[in-house]
Amino acid sequence: MTSTWNRHHVLSLETFTPEEYDIVLQTAASFREVLSRRTKKVPALQGQVVANLFFESSTRTRNSFELAAKRLSADTLNFAPGTSSLTKGETILDTAKTFLAMGTDLMVIRHREAGVPQIIAEAMDRLSTEAGRSVGVLNAGDGRHEHPSQALLDLFTLCSLLDHDVPHIGLLKGKKIAIVGDILHSRVARSNLWSLTASGAQVHLAAPPTLLPSQFGHWPGVQLHWTLAPALEGADFVMTLRLQQERMSAHLIPSLREYHRLYGLTRERLKHCAPDVKALHPGPVNRGVEISSDLMDDPRLSLIDAQVTSGVAVRMALLYLMGSGRPS
Repeated sequence: MTSTWNRHHVLSLETFTPEEYDIVLQTAASFREVLSRRTKKVPALQGQVVANLFFESSTRTRNSFELAAKRLSADTLNFAPGTSSLTKGETILDTAKTFLAMGTDLMVIRHREAGVPQIIAEAMDRLSTEAGRSVGVLNAGDGRHEHPSQALLDLFTLCSLLDHDVPHIGLLKGKKIAIVGDILHSRVARSNLWSLTASGAQVHLAAPPTLLPSQFGHWPGVQLHWTLAPALEGADFVMTLRLQQERMSAHLIPSLREYHRLYGLTRERLKHCAPDVKALHPGPVNRGVEISSDLMDDPRLSLIDAQVTSGVAVRMALLYLMGSGRPS
């Protein structure tokens, strides 16, 4: 690969180029091979410090980033707001500055408010210049804004299924991909819209009108459906999203049972899709709501476990590229 990586921060996929997507995918493929070995560790980031600053609770993303950093031989620092100085009145920026003073090289930020990783990245750029060294910031999910690493691992999962050895975004050109569920509150959906439309896929969104505002129809290459059937018709892949009830300030659906009846993924509903259709879910899953348990646990139809596995390789790739500045 002749392209080089020039991103110091990964805050959004909005401005990612096809070449950058392919660098991430093919670097992740090389780390997937590392993870298949008996010794699953490389010295790529030895001596560097990765700080996981999760101001919002998380299981999969936080542990995936921590494992990715350790597989690259980086030292890790983990932050939990409930036991931190935030409870004593310290600001988020002061917390980040403390980790900078400890010698952190890369910060992975998750926050319930959109824009916080961007604010921290701007502060680190300013302070790093004064300190004579740089700190990279990676957005691990901010409010309703974006979740870049989740969309990249989804992309890697899909492209690897189509070409295990050389995954690249061109493989998805013309594929029909349906995204079903709580689009309104989903940062995962927004990041996936950037990556999937960049790949040339045909993206169809389906949800109740209360969870799928019409402004999503302004996204180039995206079609909206307020019923499930037309979105599933002939789809090559279907991604269902969690109902984020913790973010809902009003009753946006009649009931969980009614939502599953109208929008839940089941084996029967997948019969309307392409013959080799596969289902995805970024997790955590509300079983029997967004997707039936038997479908979720069927390895012939579900890519959910593959998404989790892909997450470590993709996050290794991101940390490596940001930490070294060069693709593998």
